[in-house]
Amino acid sequence: MDEDELKQRLRDHQIQFVFNTPYASHAGGVWERQVQTVKSVLRATTALCPGRLDDSSLRTMLYESMAIVNCRPITAVHQGDPTSPEPLTPNHILTMKSSVPLPPPGKFMTEDLFLRKRWCRVQFLAQQFWSRWRKEYILALTQRQKWLHPKRNLKVGDVVLVKDQELPRNQWPLARVVAASPDDDGLVRHVTLNIAATDLDKNGKRRSKLSVVERPVHKLILILESN
Repeated sequence: MDEDELKQRLRDHQIQFVFNTPYASHAGGVWERQVQTVKSVLRATTALCPGRLDDSSLRTMLYESMAIVNCRPITAVHQGDPTSPEPLTPNHILTMKSSVPLPPPGKFMTEDLFLRKRWCRVQFLAQQFWSRWRKEYILALTQRQKWLHPKRNLKVGDVVLVKDQELPRNQWPLARVVAASPDDDGLVRHVTLNIAATDLDKNGKRRSKLSVVERPVHKLILILESN
């Protein structure tokens, strides 16, 4: 891959990639929560008939699931007025149509999973996806009590404990904050760290350079404040 050509093409189209901090998928906010919900529901739905979906059936099911997810309302303006327009959905923007795709007629049951009619099998799975996704999506709209109260921002010089799920047991990596970047609201959500080296020689000196990483604040525990 020619990196210079790629950068020039992105520059011509005014495309700029903005990456989230590592181990901070929650920074994506709404769309990351949607991705997690859809993935969990799809995994549970396809597990109902393992090995029974060919390429065409799987593609049809994904289209049906996409239509369900994109029919959710994203606005709630003037809902008390019966003459107000219907809520805006992603399908309105994607298809430029106001009509809602209706489900096919008929009642689909569990026995449809074992029939030769692939269309009935897909429609039953789509109905199961709608039932599961609707419940999880409504729960996701509930206001959570986490991260609603401001706390002290991490500052340069703070010593923190890094929570890393991939490390073996009895490993407690300490780090020092070397850079803190506050957002527009003044809150620090990710910092740059110097990870303490664990491989020391007989004289207590480091054998390798300090690791410089970027981590979200919810993965850090403040141990010692900077003076």
